[in-house]
Amino acid sequence: MRVVIAEDDALLREGLVLLLEGEGFDVAAAVGEPEAFLDAVEEHRPQVSVVDVRMPPTHTDEGIQAAVRAKRRHPELAVLVLSAHVEQAFATELLSGGTSGMGYLLKERIGRVEEFLDAVARVAGGGTAIDPDVVAQLFARRRDPLDGLTGREREVLALMAEGLGNGAIAERLTVTEGAVHKHIRNIFAKLNLAPSDRVDRRVAAVLRYLGA
Repeated sequence: MRVVIAEDDALLREGLVLLLEGEGFDVAAAVGEPEAFLDAVEEHRPQVSVVDVRMPPTHTDEGIQAAVRAKRRHPELAVLVLSAHVEQAFATELLSGGTSGMGYLLKERIGRVEEFLDAVARVAGGGTAIDPDVVAQLFARRRDPLDGLTGREREVLALMAEGLGNGAIAERLTVTEGAVHKHIRNIFAKLNLAPSDRVDRRVAAVLRYLGA
């Protein structure tokens, strides 16, 4: 699986190369500037990209903007964004176009190798990987619209936002899949998400949760 990395910190960039290549990924390019990242995506057409939020020249939002541009040009591209801190605006901007093949991870998670690799694999497979700390902070800031949910329903919705399926949620909470299904049905009802052929209620609930 081809990967393009965009990270301006040279040590972290090389560390990501070694880590991913050691797991069998084909790192087609590892660059330190957003324009170089966009050029690499055009040249190598990777299946997945790992992109730092803050990049030159201003170290504000160049990385996230480049990731959004790359995703618009190549909707099939999976994007895992890395950030040193929880940045709500960036997270919601990235996910506002949909959650397929998208991820937002704190850099500290890279040191937890299995979790990081699981996130890369999840977004590469078309899923979602949202850092639990990002989910927790966004939830704290966006609590009011979700006041009608029970504590357990909030837990289930938080795990849905991380990108977990019903089986993984059941395992994490030590409950049955039937119980998870019931909680999700209640979440849909309380968020007024009626069945529709045009709307994926699971995605809609997660976006409602993230405030996108």
